[in-house]
Amino acid sequence: MSGVVRVLLADDEHLIRGALTALLSLEDDLVIVAEAATGPEALAMALAHRPDVAVLDLQMPGADGVKVATSLRTELPGCQALIVTSHGRPGHLKRALAAGVRGFVPKTVSAQRLAEIIRTVHAGNRYVDPELAADAIAAGDSPLTSREAEVLELAADGAPVTEIAERAALSPGTVRNYLSSAVSKLGAENRHAAVRLARERGWV
Repeated sequence: MSGVVRVLLADDEHLIRGALTALLSLEDDLVIVAEAATGPEALAMALAHRPDVAVLDLQMPGADGVKVATSLRTELPGCQALIVTSHGRPGHLKRALAAGVRGFVPKTVSAQRLAEIIRTVHAGNRYVDPELAADAIAAGDSPLTSREAEVLELAADGAPVTEIAERAALSPGTVRNYLSSAVSKLGAENRHAAVRLARERGWV
């Protein structure tokens, strides 16, 4: 079947995944070879079915779309990754591009347009939603170091410093220093506000 693009669809929302499968299957040159609801399942299905393009939801249980794309880049380099998201934060786009993702689009895109973007990505080209790209440029780069971002993310659920230290394999004093630095860099009044700000920008 020359000219046919083999597609993997991964989304934890069954209704969306089912609707996309039905709509994309109407395209003569697209074949949905596998579906997945979680990050680990998406990777396993990709390795088993070897699709040409993996359409990955950004936020999935187990591993997000960017982490799956990073693994695919190593384990299945012939497969192009396309991220669809309802949370188009600037930091997410930058992480995705750094992971080798070829497409980044909002879930508001029509199925017909998504089919066109799948073809674009399969041809080796890149497509990034213009609005998401503009937001990413306007937001600039994250001022946080990878360790500060990690500690801030661990603090997101309100865990005490001692618990964060244990989970990050750091001393409580070091955790306090990272949190203080992150709060200062983001100009936030406390760590809870810092988490909120960093999440809004997609930096954690």
